Amino acid sequence: MANATKFKLMTLTDAAATRVREIMGNSDRPFVGLRVGVRNGGCAGMAYTMEYAEAIEPRDEVVEDKGVKLIIDPKAVLFLLGTEMDFKVDKLASTFVFNNPNQTSACGCGESVAIAPAKADALAATA
Repeated sequence: MANATKFKLMTLTDAAATRVREIMGNSDRPFVGLRVGVRNGGCAGMAYTMEYAEAIEPRDEVVEDKGVKLIIDPKAVLFLLGTEMDFKVDKLASTFVFNNPNQTSACGCGESVAIAPAKADALAATA
């Protein structure tokens, strides 16, 4: 019997899902979801990116969790596999936090990270 549980590329905590729904709901125009990816840059080598998604491209991965649609850039899939997106609030700031099992280090300011691509066996678990 096939495994009915499919490993998700990304998940959201309740706090992150609530905040994304609030942000998307306050937008002055409709979007299909939140595009999440990584880019080269920062002192640790990479940084997470987030932006409104106006369309879903043919090669994009789409993850739906807790009423939120995440559109994952295909170049970021191996870097984000197994990541949990959270939203934290403290006395001085509120921010999205990526709990990424592929992250190997981060800079002191928390703006950039080093991420190793997921291993092939982790990718096979998503199929």
